[in-house]
Amino acid sequence: MQAAVDDTLTVKAVRKGESDRHGRIIEVHGKDGEPPYLVRWQDEHESLFFPAAGTVVDHHRATPQPSAR
Repeated sequence: MQAAVDDTLTVKAVRKGESDRHGRIIEVHGKDGEPPYLVRWQDEHESLFFPAAGTVVDHHRATPQPSAR
C-alpha cells in the first residue's frame, strides 16, 4: 500500500455490529509512501498504523492550480 499525507483510510469492521474506522494520514514514515502512517482517527486519537487486510486508502492528491497569465 502506498499513501500520502492527507489521504484518508477506512478500516472495514470485521465483526457484526462494529463500525468502520476512518482516519486521515498526517505523516508517512515509510519509504516512497509505504507504511507505517501516523493517522488521526475520527475521534481525534492519533496512532502509528500498519495497514492490514480490510484497509482502504482514498487518495487526495493536490489538484494542480491553473498557471497565472
